[in-house]
Amino acid sequence: MAKSYGTVSAERKAQMSGLEFVQGLASGALPLNTIAQTLGYDVTEAERGRVVVTLEPTDAHLNPAGTVHGGLTATLLDSCMGLAVQSTLDAGTSQTTLEFKISLVRPITPDTGPIRAEGQVLNCGRRIGTAEGRVTDAKGRLLAHGTTTCLIFPS
Repeated sequence: MAKSYGTVSAERKAQMSGLEFVQGLASGALPLNTIAQTLGYDVTEAERGRVVVTLEPTDAHLNPAGTVHGGLTATLLDSCMGLAVQSTLDAGTSQTTLEFKISLVRPITPDTGPIRAEGQVLNCGRRIGTAEGRVTDAKGRLLAHGTTTCLIFPS
């Protein structure tokens, strides 16, 4: 199914479990957010507590030093980790990032090829969810990693 971009209405989202929502993004049944279109990333895998976001770095992602801007890597990690937390939530419940921390381990360039950001839930309670994320290249080398703390609230 071809991916589309936009937003899912709050009413529609509130009727779905977090897993249904995130799987809808991955399958193309629901539109990806417009920042995904702007930056060129995709949600490609989703299961309870784990989400994968992928991207092929291009010259459009470079900072003045000629490497992929750290903000792009931060966005990929924030997305995969936050969606991993979302995938564990019941219908009528949402989450938002309270804080996240990342470490950039290796430079990313267009020559790096496709990259994969995988978020995995560490713990999810009634009010707070935590997750970790890893960005790797096609050879499995670690490029960046991070952690997040998300606030869980009624939709």
